[in-house]
Amino acid sequence: MTSQLRKLKAIVLGHNLDMDSTTANLEEANVPVSRDECRACADPCDLGHEDYPSRFEVDMETEMLGSMKPYRRQVVISTGKSDWAHDVSSVSGSLASYLDSALSSAPKPPKTGGAGSKVSGVYDSAESARVTVLNGSHHTLSDNPKNDTVLVLPDYKVVTEVPRSREGAAELFRDVVDPALPRAGAHVDGAELQSYVLPYSSVILLCSHKKRDNRCAIAAPKLQHALTIALEREGWDVHTQLEDPADHGAPLEEHAGSPDARDAEFAARLRAFDPATADPRRALILMVSHIGGHKFAGNVIIYKPQGVSVWYGRVTPHHCEAIVRDTIVGGKVLPPLLRGGLNLSRPGRTSLNDW
Repeated sequence: MTSQLRKLKAIVLGHNLDMDSTTANLEEANVPVSRDECRACADPCDLGHEDYPSRFEVDMETEMLGSMKPYRRQVVISTGKSDWAHDVSSVSGSLASYLDSALSSAPKPPKTGGAGSKVSGVYDSAESARVTVLNGSHHTLSDNPKNDTVLVLPDYKVVTEVPRSREGAAELFRDVVDPALPRAGAHVDGAELQSYVLPYSSVILLCSHKKRDNRCAIAAPKLQHALTIALEREGWDVHTQLEDPADHGAPLEEHAGSPDARDAEFAARLRAFDPATADPRRALILMVSHIGGHKFAGNVIIYKPQGVSVWYGRVTPHHCEAIVRDTIVGGKVLPPLLRGGLNLSRPGRTSLNDW
C-alpha cells in the first residue's frame, strides 16, 4: 500500500495523527512524557548514524499507539539464536511449545474488572490474564543443555534450571507464570526452579525475527549497535548475554517467609538495580521473536525494575540517543514512537523510574 493510500485510510478510520493531542492525552493519563525531539541528529543525518536500506519501508501513517495488546506476563526463553521458526510454539520438543500447551489447558482466571486507561495502549498489567511466549537470543545458564533459562516480564525475574519438557513447563506455569500469582511468585516446598531478580537497571528487547519479517532482522542489529553506543556514552555497561544472577544473591525460593515478607524481599532486591543509585548501571539487550506490529519495524520493548514496559515502533538508529536519554535514563516516554506499554500511568510521580 502506498504512503498516500495509508494516510487516506488512517484519516477515514479516524486515527489520531495529531501528536500534540496524543501527548496531552498521555499527560492527562499521568504518563510521564518528554516533548524533546526523537532524533538526536538532523534529517538527513549529520552524526554518522547507521541507516536502513533504501527499500526498508514501514507504515508511517497508521496510528501506532494502541497497536500492542495488553498482557499480564511476557516469557522469553533462552535459545542462543536471533531467528526462529515462523511460529516458535510450533517447534516440537521446545519449551515454547510445552508452555503454549500449558497456557492453553490452564483454567481461565476471572477478569479483574479494572477500569483501565482512557488512552489506548496504556495498560495495567494486573488487569490482564494474557501470557505471551517469546524466544530470546540469550544462552541457557544451566550446565544441563536440556534446561532453559527464562525471563519473566514485567515481573523482572529470571528463572533458571527450567527443564525443556512438559513437566518443566507445568512447573514454570505453577510457580512463576500463572496470571493469578503475585509478582514475587509462589513458594513451593521442594521446587527445583530457581528465580532471581534480573541484575540490570534496564532490559531491552529487539524483534529480530527474520522468518516473520526481514525488516526486523535488518533493524535489530543496527539498533543494538546504536543503543550500545548511546548507553556507554551515559556511563552504562551493556550486556548482550545474561549474567548469572546467582552472582548477586540467593534464589528467591530460599526466602521462605510469609507472602508479604517475600514481596518485601523481592521489592528490596529490585531497588538494588534502580538506575538512579545502581553502581554500575547495566543494561541487557536481547533479540527476540515476533512481538507483533512488524509493519512498524524497528520494534523495541524497554523494561524497568519498577515493573514498567515501554513499546516503541518505527525506531531507527537516529532515535537511539533520545531513547536512552529520555526513556532509559530520564524515565519519560517519547510519544511519536510509542506503541503502548504496561504500568505507564504513574499518578504522583514525574518519571517511570520513580518507585
